[in-house]
Amino acid sequence: MNSIVKQSRIFGIEKTTGIDGLTLGAAPIPTPGPGEVVVHVRASSLNYRDLIILNGHYYMPIPTGRIPLSDGAGEIAAVGQGVTRFSVGDHVANAFFPDWINGPYTGKSSQYSADVDGWLADYRVVSEEALVRVPDTLAFDEAAALPCAGLTAWSALKGVKAGDTVVTLGTGGVSLFAVQLATAMGARIIATTSSDVKAQQLKALGAQEAINYKDHPEWSQKVRELTAGNGANRIVEVGGAGTFTQSVKAVAIGGQVSIVGALAGLEGSVEFMSMFMSQARYQPIAVGSRQDLEDLVRFITEHQIRPVIDSRYPFEEAKAAFERLVTRNLFGKVVINH
Repeated sequence: MNSIVKQSRIFGIEKTTGIDGLTLGAAPIPTPGPGEVVVHVRASSLNYRDLIILNGHYYMPIPTGRIPLSDGAGEIAAVGQGVTRFSVGDHVANAFFPDWINGPYTGKSSQYSADVDGWLADYRVVSEEALVRVPDTLAFDEAAALPCAGLTAWSALKGVKAGDTVVTLGTGGVSLFAVQLATAMGARIIATTSSDVKAQQLKALGAQEAINYKDHPEWSQKVRELTAGNGANRIVEVGGAGTFTQSVKAVAIGGQVSIVGALAGLEGSVEFMSMFMSQARYQPIAVGSRQDLEDLVRFITEHQIRPVIDSRYPFEEAKAAFERLVTRNLFGKVVINH
């Protein structure tokens, strides 16, 4: 690999003013230092977080020129001195937090797109500790769907056992992973959606029941009806303040609401007595560690789970991929093939 001759295509965030702030450019292919590897990135995937960053609404500052995206997959192109975890040619995906290896979340881990460059580039140099091996049976764009959405769903479902009832919201990446993973765990899935067509797609993916929340805005009542009044043992809450009240009303006594995101907005109120009487756990989910991602990869390999891809875009059309994500009318992940 000749870093003088070859160039890596990159997208940089020149302005946090929306999608128009992305600029296509080039940079020398990096050389790995001790303990580092160079990844030939073959695919990356988008998350709602990436839109928040582009729109200038993220809680961390974004330096000018920062390469976006927290999720990528590819193959090892070069290894630095002392590298033992990988060899040239290995297929890998990145952990969402490059330096959170194991143990509880401390809030001190660095983040792609903010502290360090992300994965919307042809080549990236990172510590070997920041990656996990993925099976060759997964396509690169499928593997690129795992670091954020797949791992968040996995963490949100920790402790779910066969026979439990799990509620998922909508058809974004986290929710569809939750349906697939919970199905493999032997749980019963009740999914909410705004479309009867998507309801059928959710059932084909493994959901036993689907509730159209446009027809049933108080969908917690339907969850209660479908569970003989007991409620759901686990709710994967991706909506945030806009849906949280319904999740509180739908959770079983002693169950858990895994708080994942805020797709339905940041403004809302909490019915304190409903929360108190539920005796449930309300657990924010911070994606997961590298060890969690390794556990997820083993699980999906064992159960032959294939991530659901909504749409694929070539690298040069990355802005169109973001525009697809803006529509929010998705069924699965939006990915970019490099």
